[in-house]
Amino acid sequence: MPFKQHYSKNQRMTKLTIDTTGWLQTVEVIESPNYDARPDKTNIKLIVIHGISLPPAEFGGGYIQDLFCNQLDPNIHEYFASICHLKVSSHCLIERDGNLIQFVSFLERAWHAGVSNWQGEPECNNYSIGIELEGTDDLSYTDNQYQQLDRLIQCLRHQYSMIEVDALCGHSDIAPGRKTDPGAAFDWPRLQRQLDQGRS
Repeated sequence: MPFKQHYSKNQRMTKLTIDTTGWLQTVEVIESPNYDARPDKTNIKLIVIHGISLPPAEFGGGYIQDLFCNQLDPNIHEYFASICHLKVSSHCLIERDGNLIQFVSFLERAWHAGVSNWQGEPECNNYSIGIELEGTDDLSYTDNQYQQLDRLIQCLRHQYSMIEVDALCGHSDIAPGRKTDPGAAFDWPRLQRQLDQGRS
């Protein structure tokens, strides 16, 4: 069974830090079995933003966590029967209320990108960190999600120096034609303004 670590909601906006084993401190942890070793643990240089909801366009059921831990019940919803066999994960999930959950150490390879290519380099799982946002392509993401995403990206850039300021993309950018998330509803200019303010 996955190890779970819970924390009080008033810790949500405390400073994010990452320990030497690649885990965030003071956040919820649900360990996914869906990961393996990176070819080069020092070669973390890209952040990929995803969007996910289970069932589609429904929020808050905890089914994303179940999917990442291979515990999704195909009998709960007809859509689940088509995906429950998948072995997938992401390093982190940011829920609609801004709650941040980590599933895989940043030093390990989460299975989030699939067949992908970034700036001519294939297999993005090898060198990227995957962040899932609970949402859909065509529904606005929440203020709390943008705030938490900003904090997380700033923390990752500080911890892993190879992540340049332009090394940030959506799943659709590295798998065009195959993936569309985080979708048109994701406000890239807003995120960039927040990140710029954090650097000033």
